[in-house]
Amino acid sequence: MATESFHELPRIPGQDNVDDLIHALKDCGAREIDLASVNTEAPSPDTGLPPPPPPGPYGGPAGGFTPAELEARNRAVRNNLRKWRLATPASHYADLKSKFQAAGIGVFAMSFGHDEVFTDQELDATFLHAKALGVEVISSESSAAMVSRLAPFAEKHSMLVAFRNGPGLLETPAELARAMAVSKRFRVNLDIGNFTAANQEAVAYIQENHAAITHLIVKDRTRNNGGNEAFGSGDTPIKPVMALLREKNYPIRVCVDYEYVGLGSARQEIRKCLAYVGAALS
Repeated sequence: MATESFHELPRIPGQDNVDDLIHALKDCGAREIDLASVNTEAPSPDTGLPPPPPPGPYGGPAGGFTPAELEARNRAVRNNLRKWRLATPASHYADLKSKFQAAGIGVFAMSFGHDEVFTDQELDATFLHAKALGVEVISSESSAAMVSRLAPFAEKHSMLVAFRNGPGLLETPAELARAMAVSKRFRVNLDIGNFTAANQEAVAYIQENHAAITHLIVKDRTRNNGGNEAFGSGDTPIKPVMALLREKNYPIRVCVDYEYVGLGSARQEIRKCLAYVGAALS
């Protein structure tokens, strides 16, 4: 289960939402997760800027901020997140590990959106936090420019880094192969929905590269960079992929990612997704 699927969970500025997440996971019957870092992080909400004024009838920014003010606000939010990461001890994540264990939920991977804005100290902090959480893999949404920067941290912390494919990230088999060649600790977190939308063939790729794949992100998208659809409605070969895993007994974990616009609540739709994948695997 990819915890980013629970996008309806409430957020209180300055707090994580791990307790609410655990409740939602138990409610859906999920027992093993790729934990999105956003669920665990609670940076200070103070951006140094006043609240946006209401848009007035005689001009003024329609969204409450001018473009310059919005850029400053976003920069302040990002700086606060960095400060939080650098100031938060590993023991905080050890405590979160205990919470998940008590709930009977396994956390095998932790996901970060590593980009060029990260400082080296901040990259190091993400590895320290993931290690304290006890995960086997860091799932990284990274561009090609970040691959070489992550390599020394993977070696330093003896941690596998699985790159998730997608638009603006490593997208093609050739790009993924070049990343794997940089470090023996690099792996693939294959998003079969994104792979299909990029007009790639998930079944063939898994057959050829299964030893390098730590886990799959399962969602249903259409080809030619199409949108997210309810499971079974798009072009992603979910059932053939699950059949391949079952027949070959590949040790690859499967994580459902709910991203389409469903008619029910996120929890209701996630239960449908889990049931669809479970039926395909069995």
